[in-house]
Amino acid sequence: MSESNDDQVTEKILNVAKKNPKGISDKDIAAAIPGLSSAELVTAINKLLQQGLFDIYNQGGSLIYRLKSQASKQAVKGADNEEKVVYNLIEEAGNKGIWIRDIRIRSNLANTQLTKVLKSLESKKVIKAVKCVNASKKKVYMLYNLEPDRSISGGAWYQDQDFESEFVEILNRQCLRFLQQRADKIKNNPRGPIVGRTQSYATAAEVQKYITDLGISKVKLEVEDVITILNTLVYDGKAESSVYPDGSKVYRSIESLITPPGLVQVPCGVCPLIHKCCSTGLITPQECKYMSEWLEQ
Repeated sequence: MSESNDDQVTEKILNVAKKNPKGISDKDIAAAIPGLSSAELVTAINKLLQQGLFDIYNQGGSLIYRLKSQASKQAVKGADNEEKVVYNLIEEAGNKGIWIRDIRIRSNLANTQLTKVLKSLESKKVIKAVKCVNASKKKVYMLYNLEPDRSISGGAWYQDQDFESEFVEILNRQCLRFLQQRADKIKNNPRGPIVGRTQSYATAAEVQKYITDLGISKVKLEVEDVITILNTLVYDGKAESSVYPDGSKVYRSIESLITPPGLVQVPCGVCPLIHKCCSTGLITPQECKYMSEWLEQ
């Protein structure tokens, strides 16, 4: 590949990155630049990384390239050695962030010195402090333009570190409604009960599309978010799940014939948040809706 062609490819990738500030993958680049070979892609990406124009992250097993903001480049360019060290540690942590204690240990800076550096970088809007949903008093630092990982922000179920119980309840009802509508639609199927039962199942992707089309969510819900809701329906005995021969998981609404005995209803054994539940914090037995309902029985 000639040097001029190399520069052209690099410029095209830069333009693609400018149009997608949240980051681009190899697939995005290939779709935007038809006919680009793997060798040309690798060469151009390496050149952009060497020039310090790109940040690289691992997101869901795929490499994501994000164009460095002008503010970040300027901050690092004009920063002293201490700020560069701290910035690099925070950049390396990606969207999961890094705790101030870990920055202090790895940078070998004194508390007062580190606090001053962090405040300086924050004032330049190069980095930001984000509270963890599973430890409200703990803050982690990450680059200003990054969206926090779900393990930090809590994903779609949290707003400003507060659990949106009403939002979850609305989604719970709408997901169940979709499954019930699917079941009602195929009742008395002329092709027989077995075929009808099979057709009453829905994938999480189908439910996600239904919820998205309703427009009831202000945030973008991923299929994984909907799976969490569908699993709560299964735990509540309002739906059941099955696995197709191709490995895909499907769900259907059910009607409970009898009330299960008390011990079977204990919610902790099937709770998806049990690993986050403790005596203090956002998720506790004292505040658990399912536990309260079970105790009242």
